[in-house]
Amino acid sequence: MPGPVFLEGNRSTLRPIEEADLEFLQAQVNDPRIWRLIGRSRPLNREQEREFFEDVVCGDENVSLLIVDESTPIGTVALNWNDLEAQTAELGYWIAPDHQRQGYGSDAVERVLEYGFDQLGLHRIEARVFELNEPSRRLLESVGFTQEGIHRDVEFIDGEYQDAYWFGLLEDEWRGRDE
Repeated sequence: MPGPVFLEGNRSTLRPIEEADLEFLQAQVNDPRIWRLIGRSRPLNREQEREFFEDVVCGDENVSLLIVDESTPIGTVALNWNDLEAQTAELGYWIAPDHQRQGYGSDAVERVLEYGFDQLGLHRIEARVFELNEPSRRLLESVGFTQEGIHRDVEFIDGEYQDAYWFGLLEDEWRGRDE
């Protein structure tokens, strides 16, 4: 799955998602260890994955990147514009189960945050995490996000309603994190 490197991380590289990546994406998003954590409850077939690729990944309202370790795809990370005038976007990411808990998510998120604040001029980046996804909550907190609220019983996953925790990070908080 070739493609030019867009951002270089410490553990991985980030590159644009290409049509050749659709099989990997569909297989991972249909893995219960992924779809549960990202709040999906229905499978995606090839045509639906292609539509997502064409409508979202290829759209102008986000930056969607494949996380790659050498030549192996291991996940995705994206910034989706919420409000261009207010310079806000929502962060989304997932890591394939065989590559979780190895630092790839933190590395990719840090690179995308840096890109969002430095290159896109974003003022605020937010993220949503379901209550059953404790590792993702810890990741967001480790890179400086603050939990701002809870949407109660917002998604039905595995026969139970799940809360969604909303996190936010402002540009000045990102820049001041090492002070």
